[in-house]
Amino acid sequence: MPSLKAHWNTVYKTKTDNQLGWYEAHPNKTMQLVNYCQLPKSASILNVGAGTTTLIDALLEDGYHNLIANDISDVALAQLQERVKHTFNYDLSVLAADITQPKQLDTLKNVDLWIDRAVLHFFLSEESITAYFNLIQSLVTKNGYVLLAVFATNGAKMCAGLTLQRYNAPMLQQRLGNNFKLVKSFNHTYINPFGGERPYIYTLFKRVS
Repeated sequence: MPSLKAHWNTVYKTKTDNQLGWYEAHPNKTMQLVNYCQLPKSASILNVGAGTTTLIDALLEDGYHNLIANDISDVALAQLQERVKHTFNYDLSVLAADITQPKQLDTLKNVDLWIDRAVLHFFLSEESITAYFNLIQSLVTKNGYVLLAVFATNGAKMCAGLTLQRYNAPMLQQRLGNNFKLVKSFNHTYINPFGGERPYIYTLFKRVS
């Protein structure tokens, strides 16, 4: 079986953005939660599992300029960098790394907003899930935010040929612990480019201690 990096590199080498099952022309639901945070435009925003997301474009359009994109696929990140450089003349900082083995990511500090709409639900082992949430605890600053959009408990069981772990808000709260308070959550059924319904849960947590 190919490695996860090889798997995702193949996906991004063989498909255009609008052929991806998770493609959004504009991430309106995510930006609603970003705007709720009322962060300064200089806030440090880390988008994990970014792929070739249009979220970076939306953040730049809103004036945010301290952005970091992470993905296991260096192919995806290169495409993302090239697009935002061409469109916005912006040199996007990227980190190609497995977030459960964060040799680069654990050097980051004082993240004001952690955004994940693509990674957490692919982690199935207790070890990888624990590593993920430990990284949040080490990176997100006090009064910072964690925005998680994941497949809901009634959502799809697989995506891109991989099995998913599905969540609800209490499950995410339990993983984050008492350091974080849930401030917003809502269900959203995303309609993918092929007309398929994909139920998601969107959550926003604030670090309180």
